[in-house]
Amino acid sequence: MARYLGVDLGEKNIGIALSDPLGMTARPYSVLKHVNRNDDARRIAAIARSEGAEIIVIGQALGPNGEETPAARHAAKVADAVRAAFPEGEVRMWDESGSTAAVKRLYIEMNVAKKNRRGHLDDRAAAYILQDFLDWNGPNRQTVPGGG
Repeated sequence: MARYLGVDLGEKNIGIALSDPLGMTARPYSVLKHVNRNDDARRIAAIARSEGAEIIVIGQALGPNGEETPAARHAAKVADAVRAAFPEGEVRMWDESGSTAAVKRLYIEMNVAKKNRRGHLDDRAAAYILQDFLDWNGPNRQTVPGGG
């Protein structure tokens, strides 16, 4: 079993999520302020090390037909920087299209008051991305692949 770290890259913030030690469930962990690619990569790798994560899953927003978007290219460059900063682990990409919107929908369905839905959802979006990855690739894996 492996512990996973999930990453949701935003323009200003980076959402971080962490799995349980068995790699079955994801939870929000923290939100980092974006600095620059290399510093961000080093901070992500440092969190993975300190939490004992062996695999980092970075969300990549693909287009509606699976095509690479500017955001997806940015995520791939960040993933390369994280790989360089985290040579002892593994870095994987996962299609995160719509994760923030999905988290907002979940809040609405759970009747969370609008005032409590404000603010950064980056760590929650990271948990959503990581849970999707775990559901398809972890111990409870599905039979059909769900992302990239």
